[in-house]
Amino acid sequence: MADQADSSQNPVDGESPGLLPPPRGVDLARAALAAAREANAQRRQAAGRTPMVRRGGAAGLRRRRWSGPGPDARDPQPLAATMRTWVRTAGTGADLTKAMLFGRWAEIVGPEVADHCVPVSLVDGALTVQAESTAWATQIRMMAGPIVKRINDQMGDRSVKRLTARGPSGPTWRFGQRHVPGRGPRDTYG
Repeated sequence: MADQADSSQNPVDGESPGLLPPPRGVDLARAALAAAREANAQRRQAAGRTPMVRRGGAAGLRRRRWSGPGPDARDPQPLAATMRTWVRTAGTGADLTKAMLFGRWAEIVGPEVADHCVPVSLVDGALTVQAESTAWATQIRMMAGPIVKRINDQMGDRSVKRLTARGPSGPTWRFGQRHVPGRGPRDTYG
């Protein structure tokens, strides 16, 4: 017993007897947090407000929103849902829709319409169709509503917002969406 009393009074590693080592790391952070809470409580009392009551029992721990038995974003997801999320965030959804529409064109619109026109472009929901004659271009324009509805039923809502039908056209020297207005190549034609 005398040995225990003597060992508690002997300084260890240069410490003064009866003093604790200075707080470090997590202990220092906890002490700073407790001091901030105390200062906040004193400020609230001085202003006449009631002190805040912490939830979660004596330990003061708060439940996190994602804990519990319900589904959570951190749960394993099906591969199809993960792929849909990736396609949406990567911005490849429009290209994928275009490729699927062009590949399944005859199946979606039917063989009669598919024999007389082909899809040319799909940009921002505007589908452009090239018809084999002006009569078929007119017919496609009149059937645009049901065709767009059929496409959206097959490909997903709002895949195509409007349909434009063009008839056959002569050769053009315009490439891309931007061009410089002018006469064009006139020296070849007379």
